[in-house]
Amino acid sequence: MKPIIFLVGPTAVGKTETSIHLAKLIDAEIISCDSMQVYKGMDIGTQKPTAAQRRVAPHYIVDIVSPSYNFSAANFRKRAIGYIKRIHKEGRTPLFVGGTALYMKILIDGLFPSPAADKALRKNLLKEEAGKKGALYNKLLKVDPQTAKILHPNDTRRIIRALEVYIKTNRPMSELKKKTKGLKDSYDIKIFCLNRNRENLYKKIEKRVDSMFKQGLLAECKQLKKKRLSITAKQALGYKEVFDYLNSKTTLQETKELIKKKTRNFAKRQLSWFRNDKRIIWIDADRRRPESVAKEITGLLCPLGSQ
Repeated sequence: MKPIIFLVGPTAVGKTETSIHLAKLIDAEIISCDSMQVYKGMDIGTQKPTAAQRRVAPHYIVDIVSPSYNFSAANFRKRAIGYIKRIHKEGRTPLFVGGTALYMKILIDGLFPSPAADKALRKNLLKEEAGKKGALYNKLLKVDPQTAKILHPNDTRRIIRALEVYIKTNRPMSELKKKTKGLKDSYDIKIFCLNRNRENLYKKIEKRVDSMFKQGLLAECKQLKKKRLSITAKQALGYKEVFDYLNSKTTLQETKELIKKKTRNFAKRQLSWFRNDKRIIWIDADRRRPESVAKEITGLLCPLGSQ
């Protein structure tokens, strides 16, 4: 079976730098597996690969839609499958890079057949949550505990979708997912997850946040404020906090500290999700150069590593 490689891990762990070296070593083209890097104009906050990095290795599913567009997991899957076929046809290897675990999962394990969005139903569910915070998560725990366990209680958007599926089909999402067919049935898939000592990872997160402000995150957010952001784009980490600052709701220092805290918590959730996937090969990236990490991964890719 033809190979597909995934390079995943928590935010700020060093995926982008490692992927550039890995792509050169295994003759790969990179497909972004990041739910926020799809949006145009959201560059600094999502830490997209630089223009120089994109010249070294082709990148796909980056900068493709307006932030006013609700880009879904289904949209991602359709585009990703098209790129996989094209890259294999050219005799190269698809290399998925990013930290959106859901995108990785729906590609590898498949996307279950689900009902279309019901705006009226979603509006009613939102009202219910507004009336009592946590009500929807508790409801999901009763009808679909398996799905509830992998969602954060504050992830209202996905909780509503899970409830919507149950209400429209009278079957829990977790049950429907068992009947899906994904890439794992047709391709040789390898998943590598980068990790670092928690303290060192948190230091990198803090440095990254400080760097984003130096790069011009405030100016980027001022431009985005002029646009109508989609529900999906609004989920991007850091932007809401900067918007609050621009609206004089917080100080600049409070904003930076809050983004750092939320990013650390996000990294924890990413690691928890990846640890639940026993197919993943873990790679220690602590105190190592990206070139060294890429060479280790190449050595683990047989027969790719021997070419």
